[in-house]
Amino acid sequence: MVSSYFTFPQIDPIIFSIGPLSLRWYGLMYLVGFAAAFWLAGVRLSRTNWTKEQLSDLLFWGFLGVILGGRVGYVLFYQFELFLDDPLYLFKIWTGGMSFHGGLLGVIAALWWFSRKAKCTFLQVGDFIAPLVPIGLGAGRIGNFINAELWGRTTDVSWGVIFPGAGPLPRHPSQLYEFALEGVVLFLILWLYSRKPRPIGAVSGLFLLGYGSFRFFVEFFREPDQHIGLYEGAFSLGISQGQILSTPMIIGGIALMVWALKRNKLAETGSSAPKGAKA
Repeated sequence: MVSSYFTFPQIDPIIFSIGPLSLRWYGLMYLVGFAAAFWLAGVRLSRTNWTKEQLSDLLFWGFLGVILGGRVGYVLFYQFELFLDDPLYLFKIWTGGMSFHGGLLGVIAALWWFSRKAKCTFLQVGDFIAPLVPIGLGAGRIGNFINAELWGRTTDVSWGVIFPGAGPLPRHPSQLYEFALEGVVLFLILWLYSRKPRPIGAVSGLFLLGYGSFRFFVEFFREPDQHIGLYEGAFSLGISQGQILSTPMIIGGIALMVWALKRNKLAETGSSAPKGAKA
């Protein structure tokens, strides 16, 4: 047993306030993620026939899909009973609560809408966007860590952290595990893989497979939601809600990659989008 652990300091979630407006650490991390995605998209723009205006529209609707889908997904996947008791809870965003899986569905809807307007395929748009996403995911996990939320399960490892509000026992800093895997590692995998032309849909499939697998793994170290707990799974392993939601991503990612590689239709991401199309 390790006798000393890192005790997480009390950090005000609000960086500063000007009148009724406040900048929170988590909000700042969202801004960092969006800014990074915008810059990386500009780097990848030369591979497409899209205009800068189309790119701005794509990112705007994608970001909107993240926010709306993330909130709706959190309420439906994790707080459905609370929503039934108080439907207005859906709009109480100041209470916190965002779901990656809900945000993903929101982004999928936004990309589908954009692909129809830009006259290109949905998978081409998905292949373009996928490598931009992990930076935002990683930034969000740093925000979770600063806010001392979504901590891990109790542990005796030397890097365990005693989080405020999580009791006296050290816990896995699972937010940092997710930052490393879902943010840094997944970004490097997707960015390097997409540097060369790939079959349409392969990059999107790799994103689904990569995120789903990393999230499924980290969930073994992350404290499950108290009001949900663990579901009894195979071999008496407790399965979390996050693992249940990640499983279709893993299966879908494998299926999409197999389909794309067998089809083997190489194309530059977004190459069929005409310059004059309005998004």
